[in-house]
Amino acid sequence: MDRINGVWIFHGEGGRFSSGVFLTKATAEDWINQRQLSGTLTLYPLDIGVYDWSLEKGYFVIEKEEHNKATFIQRFTTGSQEHYHYEDGRLD
Repeated sequence: MDRINGVWIFHGEGGRFSSGVFLTKATAEDWINQRQLSGTLTLYPLDIGVYDWSLEKGYFVIEKEEHNKATFIQRFTTGSQEHYHYEDGRLD
């Protein structure tokens, strides 16, 4: 997996919105561990949407007409981003 220039975003379990944005994974993990949080920490690329980034890197291929629609793009996520799962502050 390519290393990207980005930020680490923590999305807590059951949360509707992200609850933290960090420049380094170490800082994010310290915060997660100290507060015994559960959720996902994901590295997001800067200045490009995840949908476009995935297309550019070849991680996603448009196969259906709906893949070009806003309703699809605005909910798009990919497992190709570097990400980690935590349970009660510990790496799962």
